[in-house]
Amino acid sequence: MQRLKEIYSHYSFDFTDESVKNEVNALLDEHLAENDTPETRRRLISFIDLTSLNPTDNEESISLLARRANTLQTPVAALCVYPSMIEAAKQELTQPKTRIASVCASFPSSQTFIEVKVAEVSLAVVSGADEVDVVISLGQFLAGRHSIVFDELTELKAAARNTKLKVILETGLLNAQQIKQASLLAMAAGADFIKTSTGKTQKSATPEAVYIMCQAIKEFYALSGEKVGIKPSGGISTPEDALRYYTIVRTVLGDEWLTPELFRFGATRLLDTLL
Repeated sequence: MQRLKEIYSHYSFDFTDESVKNEVNALLDEHLAENDTPETRRRLISFIDLTSLNPTDNEESISLLARRANTLQTPVAALCVYPSMIEAAKQELTQPKTRIASVCASFPSSQTFIEVKVAEVSLAVVSGADEVDVVISLGQFLAGRHSIVFDELTELKAAARNTKLKVILETGLLNAQQIKQASLLAMAAGADFIKTSTGKTQKSATPEAVYIMCQAIKEFYALSGEKVGIKPSGGISTPEDALRYYTIVRTVLGDEWLTPELFRFGATRLLDTLL
């Protein structure tokens, strides 16, 4: 834990849940309207990870999902599927700008042996995933054993090799201070993206969580020179929802983050409403 305390010591934790809420409300009051344009709404499609993570998924349903992605005039950023469905997605997907992402490492609970997590990430990479999404060991994190979480993520990053690693923090179960700690821990361990939620808990993405994560990314970039992406995910179903997150990312991180390489939505229902 000592090395994590050293990492945290370089960053500001001078905020509360209430102060963050007030800052987010002020930011949206000032900037939301200027971002609500037809051009921006069309652009939101390019940030979507079109996702199917259902117990009923099979090769046929994932092939249909890929065929839908092939027909979109504005390509989505990625198809996100279970590891066993990577091959079906890869065989059907013809849109070169759309990547294949896979949830791994005992998604959504992260409750298994580290050896199993590493093996699943490795197999997903071998199967053709361009990105892998993993969940932090939340029980260990909440118990204060942050070094265990850090070490696990470091191993998973090594297993992912050159494949992008998106780390899910499950922010709906954390307070403001914990969200920033988890963000910094994940980035220090090598995350290419930090992501709010699995979408499998009662509370998923919130503007406040994304604001804290953006602040952490901004500070991390200032100290390390490394750009880390952000992915709000869970419960985002309307253009109005998406515009709030777009506005937060643009205001805190700037226009250079408004690319699928650094900004995503986990929001399949959003695609329907935008179209």
